[in-house]
Amino acid sequence: MQIQLVISKCRGDCPGTAVIDSRRGSNWNRKHSQMGKGGEGSDSSTETPNLAAWVCGVDVLKIEPYELPAKLGANDVRVAIKAVGICGSDVHYLKHMRIADFIVKEPMVIGHESAGIVEEIGSDVKHLEVGDRVALEPGISCSRCKLCKEGFYNLCPEMKFFATPPVHGSLANRVVHPADLCFKLPENVSLEEGAMCEPLSVGVHACRRANVGAETQVLIMGAGPIGLVSMLVARAFGSPRVIIADIHPDRLRVAKELGADAVVQVSQRPEDLELEVIEIQKAMGSDIDVTLDCAGFSKTVNTALKATRSGGMVCIVGMGDDDMTLPLTAAAAREVDVRGVFRYRNTYPLCINLLATGKIDVKPLITHRFGFSQTDVENAFKTSAAGGDAIKVMFNL
Repeated sequence: MQIQLVISKCRGDCPGTAVIDSRRGSNWNRKHSQMGKGGEGSDSSTETPNLAAWVCGVDVLKIEPYELPAKLGANDVRVAIKAVGICGSDVHYLKHMRIADFIVKEPMVIGHESAGIVEEIGSDVKHLEVGDRVALEPGISCSRCKLCKEGFYNLCPEMKFFATPPVHGSLANRVVHPADLCFKLPENVSLEEGAMCEPLSVGVHACRRANVGAETQVLIMGAGPIGLVSMLVARAFGSPRVIIADIHPDRLRVAKELGADAVVQVSQRPEDLELEVIEIQKAMGSDIDVTLDCAGFSKTVNTALKATRSGGMVCIVGMGDDDMTLPLTAAAAREVDVRGVFRYRNTYPLCINLLATGKIDVKPLITHRFGFSQTDVENAFKTSAAGGDAIKVMFNL
């Protein structure tokens, strides 16, 4: 991995780009000015350069200027970012420059799990003030299409989501974002916890989709960050028993410490699946009503479909494999419902409430913290990519 700290402008060696000059802008910057709120015009609102972490190629990150609008939109706010978590998708873009059909074709600012402090508000913003601490919901929907009008804005085909190509992300000193997607944090919720509202939202949406409640016994496949927050949400929603399966003993230990009723270590070998299903069902001790597959691989979804009781539900949360071969005929014969989960909608107020009331504690999930220097950014992404005992790697800007 190469990371260069550049204050004035890019040296021009980012693949397929022109020089990015923080004083003048470039054709590339102007071309992408409408893809997100952060890259429009030139930034005359701050004396120091606004720096961001740009993905410029496979394992190539560069900290370079990121221009903000010269004038704030009436319904926008400028936020000084203070906490950003690294998501698996961030690492995947850095390692592969694509996720499914989302391809990094030009340098892109990374990061989408963020919180910060409001520095400036637009003329029509009423619910926020300068100095407010906020969590940023990263997706900007069109609000006009049929899906948006029906309430399914997370499925909007025109969604502009932080750090999803070609939209820039939020690992920057400052960003500009719609005010209605910035949620004020109570005094007892930290900025780091505010940044954790993004992954926590995935767990909330998954448990809502699965109708998890006081009579729902839940199996979770995958003890990564999303699996763990889904476990915490399932418990907060009243599930009487939650078990987790994963291949990593260290993550299963953390899951147990965080309140899993039982954990099961599985393998990546397809031939072990039948015996693992028996072990998982034994660990539950009764019917598995709902399985949240937070890994999204063929083997994990197969395991979920076979372990879940007849008439139960499987929610596919993770997206590890693009294509899968699944025993759908057998699952259909047992009326096992299969639901997809894509991002989230209308979750941030509930997430903040769950944190503020102490019903969910995400602080133990933050295992590593870094600043925003050249070395810090390099080491943070290496730590997150390595896995091991790293669950959530957090930047403090």
